[in-house]
Amino acid sequence: MTPGQNTLPAAVADAIRADLQSVAEATVAAIIIEVPSYADAFGGEMGRTIETAVQLALGGFLELATATGGADASTPIGAALEGAYALGRGEARSGRTMDALLGAYRVGARVSWRHMSGTAVAAGLTVAQLARFAELVFAYIDQFSASSVAGHSDELATTGRVRQRHLERLANLLLLGGSPQELTVAAERADWTPPRTLTAVILPEAKVRGALVSLDSRTLQCTEEVPDLGAVGELVVLLVPDAEARSRAALTRTLDGRDAVVGPPRPWAEVHASYGRALRALRLGFTPDGSAALDTEERLADLVLRADDAALADLRARVLAPLAELSPSARDKLTETLRSWLLHQGRRDQIAAELFVHPQTVRYRMQQLRELYGARLEDPRTVLDLTVALGVRST
Repeated sequence: MTPGQNTLPAAVADAIRADLQSVAEATVAAIIIEVPSYADAFGGEMGRTIETAVQLALGGFLELATATGGADASTPIGAALEGAYALGRGEARSGRTMDALLGAYRVGARVSWRHMSGTAVAAGLTVAQLARFAELVFAYIDQFSASSVAGHSDELATTGRVRQRHLERLANLLLLGGSPQELTVAAERADWTPPRTLTAVILPEAKVRGALVSLDSRTLQCTEEVPDLGAVGELVVLLVPDAEARSRAALTRTLDGRDAVVGPPRPWAEVHASYGRALRALRLGFTPDGSAALDTEERLADLVLRADDAALADLRARVLAPLAELSPSARDKLTETLRSWLLHQGRRDQIAAELFVHPQTVRYRMQQLRELYGARLEDPRTVLDLTVALGVRST
């Protein structure tokens, strides 16, 4: 409304102002009936906040409707709009969408318009003024709604960022091996319910987003500087909940083609051990084959044998010393035969099938080996050393 004839006449404004309390009460009553999700809210602190907001809204509207100096629906009504903004933030903190609040606004606009328009007409408002009054009511409600939506969005953005930072700090503390008390406090601060176990997964940063789509929503991502990981490239650590038993197979399938190294499942507060296993596998040169994820649980013997490559090389040289004087070709054949003999526990047909030779050839080669090693092939300690030394092929 513009000054003069377009503002509410003083008598009309006075009549509406006198009726504001009853209008507010009628509006609240209608909202309780027509917006079921607010039926309980009016009984507690939220109820007092909403009732205050209704009073502010109506008072702010009346201030706008009686303003002079070219006021219109865009004129800021500080207290009322701040109240609407606070309501939006409160809805977000309660975990609710804006649907209920916007529904309440629609109900409130209808009920308050019915009461105020009746009072205004009885106080002498003309038809033309009534039409402009209606425009102002609903323009004001739109502005009020927009302020609440802004508050709701800002609260979600703020709480989302804060929680994400807490989750990142929790993940980093887990990798560092924080104390149980520290981890429990960090999990509570992040609003994160600890699972039974966590499994560390190391994968390239470029493959993380695609993997997260299919992983448990509780999966933690370490975005801070990860301990000891800088030396092995642009990699990211994920901590995946409850990926054990049958769920582990599902996890490795999800990670196929993502160049991932998967540690063992560990109690959630001990996941640093899972991370340590996966990291050692990378440092020892174990890498995914490009299609399947590298599951460290399937490579335990290799990891043990490769834990000290220099010691393994020394052991291999010592136990294979009896073959040192042979030609390279003969030495390789007898080494492979000895390895197969150990792994197949002397079963000649299985050895022959693995080496693609005739069983008689296996018999001939084993005669050569017994001549070279003598009684040592019957010695448990020598057999153990040979099994460890030849358990993985030399690289």
